[in-house]
Amino acid sequence: MNIVTRDVPPRAAWALEQAGVQPLLARLFAARGITSADELDPGLGKLLPPEGLRDIERAAVLLADAIEQRERICIVADYDCDGATACAVSLRGLALLGARPEDLGYVVPDRAVHGYGLTPTIVDLAMAQKPGLLMTVDNGIASLAGVAHAKALGLKVLVTDHHLPAAEGLPVADALVNPNQPACGFASKNLAGVGVAFYVLLALRSELRRRGAFEAQNQPRLDALLDLVALGTVADVVKLDANNRRLVAQGLRRMRAGRMQPGLAALFSAAGRDAAQASATDLGFTLGPRVNAAGRLSDMTLGIECLTTEDPARAAELAKLLDEINRERRDIEAGMREQAESRLEALMPSGEVPAAVAIFEPDFHEGVVGIVASRLKDRLHRPSFVFARGQDGSLKGSGRSIAGFHLRDALDLVAKRHPGVLKRFGGHAMAAGCTLSDEAAFATFDAALQQVAREWLSAEALTRTLRTDGPLPASAFNVATVQAIDAEVWGQAFEAPVFCDEFELVSQRVVGEKHLKLRLRQGGQLRDAIWFQHVEALPDRVRLAYRLDLNTWNGQTSVQLIVEAQV
Repeated sequence: MNIVTRDVPPRAAWALEQAGVQPLLARLFAARGITSADELDPGLGKLLPPEGLRDIERAAVLLADAIEQRERICIVADYDCDGATACAVSLRGLALLGARPEDLGYVVPDRAVHGYGLTPTIVDLAMAQKPGLLMTVDNGIASLAGVAHAKALGLKVLVTDHHLPAAEGLPVADALVNPNQPACGFASKNLAGVGVAFYVLLALRSELRRRGAFEAQNQPRLDALLDLVALGTVADVVKLDANNRRLVAQGLRRMRAGRMQPGLAALFSAAGRDAAQASATDLGFTLGPRVNAAGRLSDMTLGIECLTTEDPARAAELAKLLDEINRERRDIEAGMREQAESRLEALMPSGEVPAAVAIFEPDFHEGVVGIVASRLKDRLHRPSFVFARGQDGSLKGSGRSIAGFHLRDALDLVAKRHPGVLKRFGGHAMAAGCTLSDEAAFATFDAALQQVAREWLSAEALTRTLRTDGPLPASAFNVATVQAIDAEVWGQAFEAPVFCDEFELVSQRVVGEKHLKLRLRQGGQLRDAIWFQHVEALPDRVRLAYRLDLNTWNGQTSVQLIVEAQV
């Protein structure tokens, strides 16, 4: 592992301090490329304007016409947290903007039965609701056959998505809103599916205002949806550029103030978390997995209903059920990880890690393969794919990648070099999915993926790098510092601070059979620390990379270190 200290441009840090940013935060922000306090302004007025999204005016006209003509609108969602929040935002937003409840509906594919996206089968399922307009959220950009089928049935189709287009081209929809489609000049390509849906609602509000549906000073407040936008954005692990950070910051403000949907409040309660202290970490590691669990093991309609119900009692009931499903998911994941670890030993008899890893087990659960792939990627620092057998006998895989290896582009190259091996594929740079026809295709895919990885990844890229923010000033080691850091929005491409210091070891002991509890001394002050999933003893003097955390015990809150690595 390479340990690299982030560079702090002194002029940027000084400018931030002069603008009133606390010195430590100024240093942290400057190290992440922030050069002015204006970039940190979370105000809604600083959001990129909707007009930058190609086709968004046409999308607004489609929706406005449907509302005025009382045409039924059916949302076609995805079965992950981004898709569920995008569906909930669309249903709630359309209702705020005048759509009648009886004119709104949704369908969401069953991961095991229908697969991903707007397939012809899902179109037929939606037809039972007698819609006039289909609106996809977090899917559709690659659904050429599904859109064609819907159009052949006489439906209007609005595609809203953020994934990359298929190599075959774009679907022939009535409107297509996606920052990643060709010729779209929107300045942020990192919107999640829920972010795209929110922007479409902003454009719809403008169109309805133009038509005289309401006055500008008395228009519906769409910022009431930003708690859901924040959850989906963080849960989908998109890059937190300035625009996404503003969306998340506004959503967190609403949560901390108690102004959130009943379903989110219930999820915080079911998880035993305090919404008044809500952070991006809570969204990514506490609420998001509970919503995702419904799509992985059960039915995402549970997650969508939890996010759309106005009944707190029903929300609490659904949140409890989602919590139980998530516990089941964790148990399944633990078993699959053990199997994957055993398979890795056979794949790496000499201990040498290949450039990319692909694993298939017949009894893996297809709803959990993405999580296991993520765990393998984190442990090995290699692009990793995990496959399970689908109900139709095909192999369904989910992959996670490392910096420097665009996973969706890698799949595209595999498909070109080995025609017929991949039945379907799609995704992003860091996460993608694909389907193989059978086990015979797996060996070809495995070898082809490793070949692409060897060609694309340098030795430097294959070496894990931990970026730290250097030493933490002794004066900053307090609860207020941790609270100030936690109040900010950290995440993908805007990583939370990791500090690095030298300590004297006072005591160490293993707790819970697999964690190392430490007592450290630094400059005459004692520090508590814990290193999760680590049991090897440390020397008397040690240099550690660590995060700051708050530990509350018997009503007392203190700072503790979460160790990331020994330097």
